[in-house]
Amino acid sequence: MPTTIITGASSGLGAEMARQLAARGWDLGLAARRLDRLEELRDEIVERTGRRVEVRALDVTDDDAVFETFRSFREAFGTIDRVVVNAGLGKGAPLGTGRYDANRQTAMVNFVAALAQTEAAMEIFRDQRRGHLVMISSVSAMRGMRKTVTTYAATKAGVAALAEGIRNEMLGEPDLDIRVSVIYPGYIRSEMNERVSHTPFIVDTVPGVAAMVDAIEKEKAHALVPPWPWVPVGKAMRHLPLPVVRKIM
Repeated sequence: MPTTIITGASSGLGAEMARQLAARGWDLGLAARRLDRLEELRDEIVERTGRRVEVRALDVTDDDAVFETFRSFREAFGTIDRVVVNAGLGKGAPLGTGRYDANRQTAMVNFVAALAQTEAAMEIFRDQRRGHLVMISSVSAMRGMRKTVTTYAATKAGVAALAEGIRNEMLGEPDLDIRVSVIYPGYIRSEMNERVSHTPFIVDTVPGVAAMVDAIEKEKAHALVPPWPWVPVGKAMRHLPLPVVRKIM
Protein backbone atom coordinates (compact mmCIF):
# COMPACT_ATOMS: atom_id res chain seq x y z
CA MET A 1 0.00 0.00 0.00
CA PRO A 2 1.21 3.57 -0.61
CA THR A 3 3.03 5.06 2.36
CA THR A 4 3.50 8.65 3.51
CA ILE A 5 5.91 9.77 6.23
CA ILE A 6 4.94 12.93 8.13
CA THR A 7 7.17 14.70 10.65
CA GLY A 8 5.75 16.98 13.32
CA ALA A 9 2.66 14.77 13.24
CA SER A 10 1.64 14.81 16.91
CA SER A 11 -0.56 17.92 16.67
CA GLY A 12 -1.84 20.71 14.49
CA LEU A 13 -1.53 20.55 10.72
CA GLY A 14 0.61 17.40 10.80
CA ALA A 15 -1.94 15.41 12.81
CA GLU A 16 -4.81 16.54 10.60
CA MET A 17 -2.84 15.71 7.45
CA ALA A 18 -2.38 12.22 8.85
CA ARG A 19 -6.12 11.82 9.44
CA GLN A 20 -7.04 13.03 5.98
CA LEU A 21 -4.37 11.07 4.10
CA ALA A 22 -5.35 7.87 5.93
CA ALA A 23 -8.96 8.50 4.90
CA ARG A 24 -7.71 8.66 1.30
CA GLY A 25 -6.07 5.24 1.59
CA TRP A 26 -2.51 5.97 2.68
CA ASP A 27 -0.54 3.98 5.22
CA LEU A 28 1.43 6.31 7.48
CA GLY A 29 4.71 6.71 9.29
CA LEU A 30 4.32 9.44 11.88
CA ALA A 31 7.18 11.07 13.78
CA ALA A 32 7.30 13.73 16.48
CA ARG A 33 8.78 14.36 19.93
CA ARG A 34 5.60 13.46 21.83
CA LEU A 35 5.21 9.71 21.45
CA ASP A 36 2.12 9.59 23.65
CA ARG A 37 0.30 11.98 21.31
CA LEU A 38 1.39 9.94 18.29
CA GLU A 39 0.11 6.74 19.85
CA GLU A 40 -3.27 8.33 20.55
CA LEU A 41 -3.43 9.57 16.95
CA ARG A 42 -2.39 6.16 15.61
CA ASP A 43 -5.15 4.41 17.56
CA GLU A 44 -7.72 6.95 16.36
CA ILE A 45 -6.71 6.56 12.71
CA VAL A 46 -6.55 2.76 12.82
CA GLU A 47 -10.01 2.60 14.40
CA ARG A 48 -11.50 4.97 11.83
CA THR A 49 -9.78 3.80 8.65
CA GLY A 50 -8.04 0.48 9.23
CA ARG A 51 -4.86 1.87 7.69
CA ARG A 52 -1.44 0.81 8.92
CA VAL A 53 0.21 3.47 11.08
CA GLU A 54 3.77 3.26 12.42
CA VAL A 55 4.93 5.87 14.96
CA ARG A 56 8.40 6.93 16.09
CA ALA A 57 9.55 9.44 18.69
CA LEU A 58 11.81 11.97 16.95
CA ASP A 59 13.49 15.24 17.77
CA VAL A 60 14.20 16.58 14.28
CA THR A 61 17.17 18.61 15.55
CA ASP A 62 18.97 15.32 16.29
CA ASP A 63 20.56 14.64 12.90
CA ASP A 64 21.47 11.02 13.59
CA ALA A 65 17.98 10.28 14.87
CA VAL A 66 16.42 11.74 11.71
CA PHE A 67 18.36 9.35 9.48
CA GLU A 68 17.77 6.40 11.79
CA THR A 69 14.03 7.11 11.95
CA PHE A 70 13.58 7.45 8.20
CA ARG A 71 15.54 4.25 7.60
CA SER A 72 13.44 2.51 10.26
CA PHE A 73 10.24 3.52 8.47
CA ARG A 74 11.61 2.20 5.20
CA GLU A 75 12.57 -1.08 6.81
CA ALA A 76 9.09 -1.37 8.31
CA PHE A 77 7.18 -0.55 5.11
CA GLY A 78 9.59 -1.76 2.44
CA THR A 79 9.21 1.40 0.36
CA ILE A 80 8.39 5.02 1.13
CA ASP A 81 6.27 6.79 -1.47
CA ARG A 82 6.09 10.24 0.06
CA VAL A 83 7.78 12.28 2.78
CA VAL A 84 6.15 15.41 4.17
CA VAL A 85 8.71 17.67 5.85
CA ASN A 86 6.30 19.36 8.22
CA ALA A 87 7.93 19.71 11.66
CA GLY A 88 8.21 23.39 12.50
CA LEU A 89 8.46 26.03 15.19
CA GLY A 90 6.93 29.50 15.37
CA LYS A 91 9.07 31.20 18.01
CA GLY A 92 10.63 34.54 17.23
CA ALA A 93 11.46 38.08 18.26
CA PRO A 94 12.57 41.25 16.47
CA LEU A 95 16.25 40.91 15.68
CA GLY A 96 18.54 42.79 18.03
CA THR A 97 16.15 42.68 21.00
CA GLY A 98 18.01 40.09 23.04
CA ARG A 99 16.13 36.98 21.96
CA TYR A 100 18.66 35.36 19.68
CA ASP A 101 17.92 32.12 21.49
CA ALA A 102 14.34 32.05 20.19
CA ASN A 103 15.31 33.02 16.65
CA ARG A 104 18.12 30.46 16.57
CA GLN A 105 15.81 27.70 17.79
CA THR A 106 13.33 28.47 15.03
CA ALA A 107 16.11 28.53 12.43
CA MET A 108 17.48 25.19 13.63
CA VAL A 109 14.09 23.46 13.60
CA ASN A 110 12.62 25.02 10.48
CA PHE A 111 15.65 25.01 8.21
CA VAL A 112 18.60 22.98 9.49
CA ALA A 113 16.37 20.14 10.69
CA ALA A 114 14.39 20.36 7.45
CA LEU A 115 17.66 19.94 5.58
CA ALA A 116 18.41 16.77 7.56
CA GLN A 117 14.93 15.40 6.84
CA THR A 118 15.32 16.22 3.15
CA GLU A 119 18.71 14.50 3.03
CA ALA A 120 17.24 11.41 4.69
CA ALA A 121 14.23 11.36 2.35
CA MET A 122 16.32 11.87 -0.78
CA GLU A 123 18.70 9.09 0.28
CA ILE A 124 15.73 6.71 0.25
CA PHE A 125 14.21 8.12 -2.93
CA ARG A 126 17.46 7.94 -4.87
CA ASP A 127 17.87 4.32 -3.83
CA GLN A 128 14.26 3.53 -4.82
CA ARG A 129 14.59 5.76 -7.91
CA ARG A 130 11.23 7.30 -7.10
CA GLY A 131 9.35 9.26 -4.44
CA HIS A 132 7.46 12.43 -3.65
CA LEU A 133 9.08 15.06 -1.43
CA VAL A 134 6.69 17.59 0.11
CA MET A 135 8.02 20.68 1.86
CA ILE A 136 5.64 22.65 4.07
CA SER A 137 6.61 26.31 3.70
CA SER A 138 4.36 29.29 4.49
CA VAL A 139 2.73 32.23 2.75
CA SER A 140 5.10 34.33 4.88
CA ALA A 141 7.91 33.07 2.62
CA MET A 142 6.67 35.35 -0.16
CA ARG A 143 8.48 38.37 1.32
CA GLY A 144 10.58 39.37 4.30
CA MET A 145 8.34 39.76 7.35
CA ARG A 146 8.78 42.08 10.33
CA LYS A 147 9.20 41.71 14.09
CA THR A 148 8.45 38.26 15.54
CA VAL A 149 8.00 36.67 12.11
CA THR A 150 11.29 37.77 10.52
CA THR A 151 13.27 34.61 11.22
CA TYR A 152 10.30 32.29 10.71
CA ALA A 153 9.60 33.76 7.26
CA ALA A 154 13.27 33.51 6.31
CA THR A 155 13.37 29.81 7.22
CA LYS A 156 10.23 29.12 5.19
CA ALA A 157 11.71 30.91 2.19
CA GLY A 158 14.84 28.81 2.69
CA VAL A 159 13.04 25.46 2.59
CA ALA A 160 11.15 26.54 -0.52
CA ALA A 161 14.44 27.35 -2.24
CA LEU A 162 15.89 24.04 -1.06
CA ALA A 163 12.99 22.16 -2.62
CA GLU A 164 13.23 24.08 -5.88
CA GLY A 165 16.93 23.29 -6.08
CA ILE A 166 16.11 19.58 -5.88
CA ARG A 167 13.38 19.95 -8.51
CA ASN A 168 15.89 21.73 -10.73
CA GLU A 169 18.33 18.86 -10.30
CA MET A 170 15.69 16.21 -11.03
CA LEU A 171 14.94 17.84 -14.40
CA GLY A 172 18.36 16.59 -15.46
CA GLU A 173 17.82 13.08 -14.03
CA PRO A 174 15.26 11.40 -16.32
CA ASP A 175 15.91 8.00 -14.74
CA LEU A 176 14.78 9.27 -11.33
CA ASP A 177 11.03 9.66 -10.79
CA ILE A 178 11.33 12.04 -7.83
CA ARG A 179 8.66 14.74 -7.63
CA VAL A 180 8.93 17.79 -5.37
CA SER A 181 6.07 19.92 -4.00
CA VAL A 182 6.20 23.09 -1.92
CA ILE A 183 3.01 23.91 -0.01
CA TYR A 184 2.53 27.49 1.19
CA PRO A 185 -0.27 27.44 3.79
CA GLY A 186 -1.96 30.69 4.62
CA TYR A 187 -3.35 31.19 8.10
CA ILE A 188 -4.81 27.89 9.29
CA ARG A 189 -5.78 27.38 12.92
CA SER A 190 -3.32 25.18 14.79
CA GLU A 191 -1.57 24.91 18.14
CA MET A 192 1.22 27.07 16.74
CA ASN A 193 -1.01 30.12 16.25
CA GLU A 194 -3.81 29.56 18.77
CA ARG A 195 -2.60 32.50 20.88
CA VAL A 196 -2.18 34.88 17.96
CA SER A 197 -4.93 37.48 17.64
CA HIS A 198 -6.08 39.61 14.71
CA THR A 199 -4.99 37.06 12.08
CA PRO A 200 -6.41 37.97 8.64
CA PHE A 201 -8.18 35.36 6.47
CA ILE A 202 -7.67 32.56 9.01
CA VAL A 203 -9.56 29.30 8.36
CA ASP A 204 -10.29 26.34 10.59
CA THR A 205 -7.94 23.38 10.70
CA VAL A 206 -10.00 20.77 8.82
CA PRO A 207 -10.85 22.80 5.67
CA GLY A 208 -7.42 24.41 5.67
CA VAL A 209 -5.64 21.07 5.79
CA ALA A 210 -8.05 19.64 3.20
CA ALA A 211 -6.72 22.26 0.77
CA MET A 212 -3.16 21.25 1.66
CA VAL A 213 -3.87 17.56 1.18
CA ASP A 214 -5.59 18.18 -2.15
CA ALA A 215 -2.51 20.03 -3.43
CA ILE A 216 -0.21 17.30 -2.11
CA GLU A 217 -2.23 14.54 -3.74
CA LYS A 218 -2.11 16.40 -7.07
CA GLU A 219 1.68 16.66 -6.63
CA LYS A 220 1.64 20.35 -7.45
CA ALA A 221 5.07 21.94 -7.72
CA HIS A 222 3.85 25.02 -5.82
CA ALA A 223 0.55 25.60 -4.04
CA LEU A 224 -0.73 28.51 -1.99
CA VAL A 225 -3.53 27.12 0.16
CA PRO A 226 -6.39 27.58 0.62
CA PRO A 227 -6.47 28.99 -2.95
CA TRP A 228 -8.80 31.80 -1.88
CA PRO A 229 -7.59 34.30 -0.86
CA TRP A 230 -3.97 33.16 -0.80
CA VAL A 231 -3.30 32.72 -4.52
CA PRO A 232 -4.06 36.38 -5.32
CA VAL A 233 -2.67 37.62 -1.99
CA GLY A 234 0.55 35.63 -2.46
CA LYS A 235 1.07 36.92 -5.98
CA ALA A 236 0.43 40.46 -4.82
CA MET A 237 2.89 40.08 -1.95
CA ARG A 238 5.68 39.14 -4.37
CA HIS A 239 5.31 42.32 -6.42
CA LEU A 240 3.79 45.08 -4.28
CA PRO A 241 6.02 47.71 -2.62
CA LEU A 242 7.04 46.78 0.91
CA PRO A 243 4.95 49.53 2.59
CA VAL A 244 1.85 48.01 0.94
CA VAL A 245 2.85 44.48 1.96
CA ARG A 246 3.03 45.70 5.57
CA LYS A 247 -0.64 46.60 5.42
CA ILE A 248 -1.62 43.18 4.03
CA MET A 249 0.44 41.09 6.45
